[in-house]
Amino acid sequence: MTPPLRDSVLVVDDSPGTLGLLNDTLEAAGYTVLLAPSGHAALDAASRATPDIILLDALMPGLDGFETCRRLKGLPGLAAVPVIFMTALSETEHVLAALASGGVDYVTKPVAPAEVVARLGVHLANARLTRSAHQALDAAGRYLLAIDRAGAVVWSTPQAAALLGGAASAPASLPPDIAAWSLQQASAAASRQRSVALDGQTVEISYVGRIAADEILLRLTPGASAGDEEARLRTRLGLTPREAEVLLWIGRGKPNRDIADILGLSPRTVNKHLEGIYAKLGLENRAAAAAVAVQTLQGEGA
Repeated sequence: MTPPLRDSVLVVDDSPGTLGLLNDTLEAAGYTVLLAPSGHAALDAASRATPDIILLDALMPGLDGFETCRRLKGLPGLAAVPVIFMTALSETEHVLAALASGGVDYVTKPVAPAEVVARLGVHLANARLTRSAHQALDAAGRYLLAIDRAGAVVWSTPQAAALLGGAASAPASLPPDIAAWSLQQASAAASRQRSVALDGQTVEISYVGRIAADEILLRLTPGASAGDEEARLRTRLGLTPREAEVLLWIGRGKPNRDIADILGLSPRTVNKHLEGIYAKLGLENRAAAAAVAVQTLQGEGA
């Protein structure tokens, strides 16, 4: 029987005594341990073998822990790897600096081995849950990505990455105007969707929600532009341009208030167009209208 894979821990500290203590402690706890005596050595080690979690000294000569963490997070595959800082500093500004640079937790020095092992277990369990959720979304074929407050892409499904960049990995960041729009949506009352031209094609970006203090989840919808789809509904169903626009958004599951925001109309006007759609198509309710919209667009693309 193949033995289970051991979680790997990258320990970064310029103190040989601390490295020795943590190496013995973590190996006894069942971890594979990688040691680095400096920030530059940590970057080299992480670029060759991705650890499952990182223990990082905050204060080191040369490249300190905060900058080391920022650079580690920029390496392929390391954005979601938890980083726990080790520091003798407990002032709020240093704790905030650790978190701002990408850390998830910190322990004070001199380290207590039992506490370190316990914290590693908690953060590894959380990371596994996050990884499982990402894998499930990847397998489902969803076009999803998360950005941070600077607009940088933190994570994306392969489908979203391909749509944005036509490659295996997502771009480092969204165009500035799209990132700015996305960051405004948490408190915005207006439409949470917009169509944009990315890499030569029209893509609809939808704000899904804030999934962490520093992560915003977005959904992408590829394919024809809204204008093309409206033309299909208009010509195939005999609708006016405005009725086609309303029906398109009905088919996408939007309530009247959201449709009004998107089209720059009042909810009452949207409802009047909807009544016209019902009369022209012989429909009785909103669900039937949505079904007609979906069937018409799918039939056109078949």
